[in-house]
Amino acid sequence: MRMMLILVLFLAACASPAPDFAGAVPQRVNVGGMDFTVIRRGQEAEVIRMGYLHRRARDAVPLRMYQAAEQVTGCHAVRGSLRTRLPGDTGEGRIALRC
Repeated sequence: MRMMLILVLFLAACASPAPDFAGAVPQRVNVGGMDFTVIRRGQEAEVIRMGYLHRRARDAVPLRMYQAAEQVTGCHAVRGSLRTRLPGDTGEGRIALRC
């Protein structure tokens, strides 16, 4: 059981890009005390929040995802373009870029 817990914690610390972002280089950035991994492909960025947040702290995440995408890519993150796989998910999202 202890080995399983160690394995789960190890894998939780990883951020792998979605299959259609394969080959893109992930970059880490800290925005407002939150760590993100940003992967860019063309005019789109996948942003993955790293670490655990309490529910109350999650309200600030979408704005920080846009900021993380802009810091890493140097492009304008199109406001309102954030899409997640699960509605309300603050763990990952895709953002359209205007470069």
